[in-house]
Amino acid sequence: MCELLGMSANVPTDIVFSFTGLMQRGGRTGPHRDGWGIGFYEGRGLRLFQDPRASCESEVAQLVQRYPIKSEVVIGHIRQANVGRVCLANTHPFMREMWGRNWCFAHNGQLADFQPADGFYQPVGDTDSEAAFCELLNRLRLAFAAPADIDAMLALLVASCSEFRHKGVFNCLLSDGDWLFAYCSTKLAQITRRAPFGPARLKDVDVIVDFQAETTPNDVVTVLATEPLTENETWTLYQPGQWSLWRRGESVAAGQS
Repeated sequence: MCELLGMSANVPTDIVFSFTGLMQRGGRTGPHRDGWGIGFYEGRGLRLFQDPRASCESEVAQLVQRYPIKSEVVIGHIRQANVGRVCLANTHPFMREMWGRNWCFAHNGQLADFQPADGFYQPVGDTDSEAAFCELLNRLRLAFAAPADIDAMLALLVASCSEFRHKGVFNCLLSDGDWLFAYCSTKLAQITRRAPFGPARLKDVDVIVDFQAETTPNDVVTVLATEPLTENETWTLYQPGQWSLWRRGESVAAGQS
């Protein structure tokens, strides 16, 4: 299985701390050696870094770790391949343009006998994950003739994710740069940090950050991950079928499918 990382914040925030913890699981403290990727939204732009090498050995990952890019929405992924070759084309997160916005998607799991309908969006690689992403976008494009607000699209997104979940494991993160949608099939965790901030210690490497020194009292930052990344904080664990929608660090919708 793969692991996911997501962030939604109300101010541009760097995710170096969380990314440093996740990077260790890509071949050092975890088996996810088959590539990694992370996307940072900057307005409507999407700065995407990917590498089919293990993140614990990747010089590109070390560059990202040294380069504190600030963003309000981030999606990251480390891969343990089960469907598709180990190559750049099969490395998450995936990106497509729709309605003049960059959509970004990452998936943890495996779908059995998944055969999406032909549509405008087609996979470049050969993973079930990218095929599911294209299917989601094709369904939205058919259902809405013009750009729609996320509130109008939520029912279709949740129903599709629930359908995919019954074909295997479908934990995913999806964003168009304005919001972050999360769906849990088997495993997902979340933490929202707000004032009063305190120190946090990573599980996978001996790194501690005092968020009080790095933030203002008005900051709100939510981090989602397949497994909790810190050992001295209380993370909220999702239940199978649970979904959430985040905007600027706050939950704006949530439910159970």
